[in-house]
Amino acid sequence: MRHVIALDVGGTAMKAALTGLDGTPLYEERRGTGRERGPEAVVESVLRFAEDLGVLGRERLGTAAEAVGLAVPGIVDAERGVAVHAVNLGWREVPLGALLGRRLGGVPVALGHDVRTGGLAEGRLGAGRGTGRFLFVSLGTGIAGAIGIGDRIEAGAHGCAGEIGHIVVRPGGPACGCGGRGCLETLASADAVGRAWAAASGDPSADAADCAGAVAAGDEAASRVWRAAVAALADGLVTAVTVLDPRALVLGGGLAEAGDTLLAPLRAAVAERVTFQRLPAIVPAALGDTAGCLGAGLLARDLLARAAV
Repeated sequence: MRHVIALDVGGTAMKAALTGLDGTPLYEERRGTGRERGPEAVVESVLRFAEDLGVLGRERLGTAAEAVGLAVPGIVDAERGVAVHAVNLGWREVPLGALLGRRLGGVPVALGHDVRTGGLAEGRLGAGRGTGRFLFVSLGTGIAGAIGIGDRIEAGAHGCAGEIGHIVVRPGGPACGCGGRGCLETLASADAVGRAWAAASGDPSADAADCAGAVAAGDEAASRVWRAAVAALADGLVTAVTVLDPRALVLGGGLAEAGDTLLAPLRAAVAERVTFQRLPAIVPAALGDTAGCLGAGLLARDLLARAAV
């Protein structure tokens, strides 16, 4: 059966699949990245995983994979197939596209940014489908976004479109890894909420999920932490709405798993802040942690479609 390889590389784990050219899932597997062994070991883990999937596809499906879609975190140069900088993996200027193509005997490789790749899947298969124009926002360790227009994701002139996490919402606020201060992700990411709740609760092991649970249980200290994060997130989203005018805001990532504990106050906060802007629907992502892998499959199939034209 004709198929492609899809790989989604995260900070600690990798998700992979073989999919038919019509999107039919044929095989799925997860592995650790082994990042504790260093950046070069992670690259080798990715290459070995893809190589093993190639062998499995030939054995089970009777033919070689026709393309590979690979989603990775950090700054990505999709045109060159280079992972420019991924802090959590220790990568700088890693030519993943070329390395993977060589390891698999010349198979074409499409490289994509993990959040934009997840946004692609949400746009075609999930909560953004049919909206025409949406912003996918991943609320995880950091905050990143993907601008959906029709059935594609806007990369921008320099490959950085959608980086909503680095909108400054509190000038002079907490220092951000990007070098700025008061960026949205320093105040409203899952990590930021976890840190704030750990400090407020006196429990150094507390995280954002614990905070959400305490909010749902009526804990006032947790509610103060939560309200501050929601207010910052609403400010960032209204800025994005003003610039992009999307029909929908699709929220994914770990913090969005709080469901209505997040969505209900966030919808109210955004509605309070808009003036002339049209209020978009604010909805949860539909594909969960499979979005990146599904999107990687779409990247691979799009690559084949362009080559066939």
